[in-house]
Amino acid sequence: MAKKGGAVQKILSFVAWLTGIIVSLAVGFAMTGSVLSVPYLPAIVSIVAGGIVVITTIITVVLAIVNSFS
Repeated sequence: MAKKGGAVQKILSFVAWLTGIIVSLAVGFAMTGSVLSVPYLPAIVSIVAGGIVVITTIITVVLAIVNSFS
């Protein structure tokens, strides 16, 4: 019987998580820098939304690191 949560599964999960973090930060910083905007919304809404994305992504990374040590 195969083990659930083997080494390959853990590596793939980490790679998927890291990819999500990188994409979230890229999108968030692009929105805050007015490089990326949402059609039909004022620029300030995109900037604020980008800031929220960046902040929540950083919080998620910190919580994941804290959780891995507990």
